[in-house]
Amino acid sequence: MMPIRTTRLLTLAAASTLSIALLAPGLAEARQVTLSARLANYNGDGAYLAIYVTDANGGYQKSLWLSGSKSKYWKHLRDWARATGISRAEVDGVTGASIGSGGKLDVTVDLADALIDAGYQIRIDTAVEKSREIPAEVTVPLTSAGSGQAVPGSFYIKSFQYDM
Repeated sequence: MMPIRTTRLLTLAAASTLSIALLAPGLAEARQVTLSARLANYNGDGAYLAIYVTDANGGYQKSLWLSGSKSKYWKHLRDWARATGISRAEVDGVTGASIGSGGKLDVTVDLADALIDAGYQIRIDTAVEKSREIPAEVTVPLTSAGSGQAVPGSFYIKSFQYDM
């Protein structure tokens, strides 16, 4: 049987290790990643885009960019809205204007190194007022090898790529 003092020390050490493990993602190295989306020519208003990171099972991790400042339309970015449970007052990513037909988006975000080559994905949901909503229009693995590789979207997005 261990003395009480030793048991307390072991409990304290275990708690400290757990605390460090939980804090470590916040202390992780990050790199700047440029997200580039080129929109197809379509009829209609500017497109709203939610660009976010999911794990290998599609579980929401973090918003990277949200275009479209009118929060009443965010619910039309269905997968993203459902995953975040977002309220009109809070967004965990950077926001900007909607993007018109044939337009382009180039934005730089900080992304934790721990997300790269670890089974995570970048997803983009799109919606246009009085037109179609396209959940997961783009889904691309977040890998070093995928950096700089353009992928097509399925409707509003002509191409998307990320560069590290």
